[in-house]
Formats: sequence, structure tokens, C-alpha cells
Amino acid sequence: MFSTILIDPPWDVKAGPASLHKKQQRSRDLAYPTMSVEEIGNLVLPSAKDSHLYLWTINRYLEDAFKIARQWGYKPSTTLVWAKPPIGRSLGGSYGICTEYLLFCRKGTLKAKSRAWRNWWEISRCGGHSKKPEYFYELIESISPGPYLEVFARNTRLGWTSIGNDLTGNDIRVDLEGLCG
Repeated sequence: MFSTILIDPPWDVKAGPASLHKKQQRSRDLAYPTMSVEEIGNLVLPSAKDSHLYLWTINRYLEDAFKIARQWGYKPSTTLVWAKPPIGRSLGGSYGICTEYLLFCRKGTLKAKSRAWRNWWEISRCGGHSKKPEYFYELIESISPGPYLEVFARNTRLGWTSIGNDLTGNDIRVDLEGLCG
């Protein structure tokens, strides 16, 4: 069982138009399979009785993310904000979307190792769709105790168990079906 779990679910979204400069162009599908809110909520996380959850979400699924965290037995505590400086014309409708959210949630009485002095960070985009800044891993490690699990990982990290379809080569590759309830 894991004391700290980080999960970046494959929310059912589109990747945006092939070119942001052409009006009326349809959004394209992501390069990986997505999951519905119900499918994500039905995942069974191998969490300790006292544990922390970090759940990545986007504006469109913010309300659903709170519900899913509760469904998994967690109490949402703090919404962390990654503010991304816009590059050109951002995705979104009336407002360009330049933020992602990382919900910090608690189950039981696991104490934090330290305290972060704010809940938002402006960090340049780090390349690749859905790739998160290294800073957030360091932040999680400074606040929450291990053992650590990352679900839907794109890379491995020393000291973490990483599972996800994108892991290849010498990385750990695990079938995610084991998490489905």
C-alpha cells in the first residue's frame, strides 16, 4: 500500500486543432486512449489507510475531480495551481486556458513532512502534451511521505513506483487493468 499517490488521469479531452492559427478547424484526438469520468472513478488505488492523494485535473474536469477524490475515500484539502505562461493563442473558448490543477487530498491522519508557503506556481511549459514540471515531484516529496506511486506515469522516478502505458525500455511497464474495480 502507498502513502502518497500521484495520478494524472487520461481525461476525455481533445488535443486542440492541428494549427491554432486556422479558424473553424476541429480539435484532434489525443495520441493515447482516454477514460470517462466514470471509468476514472472506478479505479481502485492501492492506498494506505492514512495517505495523501495528488490528482491532476484541468478546468473542464475540476468539479469531477473533487467527486472522484471523495469516491476514492479522500477528503480534498487544497487546490494547487500550475500557471503556464501562454505561448501564442492558448486553447479554450472565451478565455485562454493557461492553468492546470493538482488536488491535494487526505485520507486518515497522515501528517505532512513540511509546509509549502503557497498553492500556485508559474512554471514554463515543459514540452509534450500532459508532461508535468519536475518541480511538482520535488514538491510532493518534500510535503508527503513515501512510499510513492505514480499512476499513468510517462517516466520513472527514483524512489517511486510508476505504472502507465507510456513506460518502455528499462522502465517498469504495468497493465493498468489491475486498478480497475
